[in-house]
Amino acid sequence: MAHVHEQDANAGAEQRKVIWRTFWILLGITALEFAIAFTLNAGLLKTSIFVGMTIIKAFYIVGEFMHLKHEVKSLIWVLLIPCIFVVWLLIALISEGGSIFDLR
Repeated sequence: MAHVHEQDANAGAEQRKVIWRTFWILLGITALEFAIAFTLNAGLLKTSIFVGMTIIKAFYIVGEFMHLKHEVKSLIWVLLIPCIFVVWLLIALISEGGSIFDLR
């Protein structure tokens, strides 16, 4: 019976280690975002960096907390490809949406 409790304690310690590692990684990325926010002037480079870092954080959160990184690769692609197309659609709509002002 003591052996079962020892396994539970080890599993709990390992889970806490993963959670803390995730916390520190996300904190580091967020701190880097703050540093960029206060050092770079507004523009396309700054916006691109923020979008890229946000996507990295989103994928990391989905991988860790939704346990996607532990799934089979085909499931990851089934979820990832539609997201890529949605982002492409949003970029296309934003870039083409401004052309209405060119017609006037």
